[in-house]
Amino acid sequence: MSKRFGVVLCSLLLAACGGGGSDNSSSSSLRSSSSLALTSSNSSATVGISSSQSSSFSSPHSSSSVASSSTSYPAGFALGADISWVSEMEANGHKFYNAQGDEKTAYELMASLGLDAIRLRVWVNPEDGWYNSIQDVVAKAKLAKAQGQRIMINFHYSDNWADPGKQTKPVLWQDYPFEQLKIALADHTRASLIALRDAGITPEWVQVGNETNDGFLWDSARPSVEPTAANMKNYAELTTAGYDATKEIFPEALVIVHLANCHDNENFRWIFDGLTVNNAKFDVIGASSYPTYSDDTSWQVITQQCADNLNDMVVRYQKPVILAEMGVPWDHAEGRTIIADLIAKVALIKDGKGLGAFYWEPQAYNWKSYSLGAFDLNGKPTDIMNAFSDAAALISE
Repeated sequence: MSKRFGVVLCSLLLAACGGGGSDNSSSSSLRSSSSLALTSSNSSATVGISSSQSSSFSSPHSSSSVASSSTSYPAGFALGADISWVSEMEANGHKFYNAQGDEKTAYELMASLGLDAIRLRVWVNPEDGWYNSIQDVVAKAKLAKAQGQRIMINFHYSDNWADPGKQTKPVLWQDYPFEQLKIALADHTRASLIALRDAGITPEWVQVGNETNDGFLWDSARPSVEPTAANMKNYAELTTAGYDATKEIFPEALVIVHLANCHDNENFRWIFDGLTVNNAKFDVIGASSYPTYSDDTSWQVITQQCADNLNDMVVRYQKPVILAEMGVPWDHAEGRTIIADLIAKVALIKDGKGLGAFYWEPQAYNWKSYSLGAFDLNGKPTDIMNAFSDAAALISE
C-alpha cells in the first residue's frame, strides 16, 4: 500500500491514504487544476485518447455480480499479495499458521491459498531501518521465487512511504536539479533491478512510483502545483526515465503507473491524459481499491465505480489494467464477498485486459495498528483469503 498504520490514522488523514470515500479531499483538490495540467509544450491535443470517451464514462462491460462459476479469467491472470512487511514482522517475532495451526512461512501460506504472485516495495535509503532496502527485497523475492511465485517490484522513489498525500524525495536527492533527478531515478531503478537479476529474479511487473495521484518526487513533478503544465511534463519525463531503465535490464517486464482510489475516474483521467499528452512511456495502468473506507457510500457502489473506471482506462488509453492493491478489515462480515467481487470485476474487464488483483499485506496481524490484513489475531488466514482460493480453483479448471 503506501502507508497506513491503522484505520484511525487513515480516517484522520484520509487524503494520505490509498483507499477512501467516493470523493475524498485529496482527489478533489487535484482536479481543480486538471485543465491546466493537460497543456503540453509539445502538443495541444490529447494524444492517444479516444474522442468517443471525452464525457463522463459509464461502462457497459462491467458486472455487478460477485465471483461465480461463470467468471472467466484471462490467460495469465495474477492472484497476488503485497507482503513487504513480512521480513520486519518476522524479525519482531511474528509467526504464521495455516488453518490447522501448523506453522508456515508467509510465502508457503500464500501459495497454498492460491496466490501465484508477490508484490514487494523498494525504498531508496530506508529511514526506518533495513527493511524495504533492495537487499531486503532481493531476499524476499528469492523466497517467493522458491514457491514459484511471480514478482511485482514497486518503486516508491522515497526513503519511506509514498502515497497520494506524501511523495517525499529521498534525502540524498533533495537538492538535485531536475535533470540530475531523472538520472538518480534511472540509476536507482537500474541498480535495484540489476541486483534482482544477479540473484536470479526476473520481475514480471515493475511499478514506477506508488499511488502517484498527484505525481511524485514533490515538488519537482507535482501537477497540482504551479506551473501545472511543467510539473505534469516533469512527471511524464520521470516516468519515462523509470520505464527506460526498467526495459534496459528486463525488456519483457511490464511497467505500471499506479494510482489510488480506483473509483475516482476523474483523477485517473486527469493523470493519464496528462501523461499521454506528454508522451510518457508505460505499459499498464494500476489501481488501489479499499471499498470500506467510505462512510456514506456502499462497498457495492465503490467496487462498481472501480470496474467502470478500469474499463474506461482500457478504452481510453488502450492499456491493460491491474488492481495492485485492495483490502478490507480483517474481521469484516462481508470481507470474502467484497474481495471476491473485486477479483471477479478485474477478470471481467473489457477484452481480457484485466491482468490480476493483489491484496495489500494480508499477513499483517497485531502489526502497527493495521487492521486491513486478512489474517486473524492468531496469525491464521481468515475467510477473506478463501476469495483467492475460490478464484484459483476456477482458473485451474
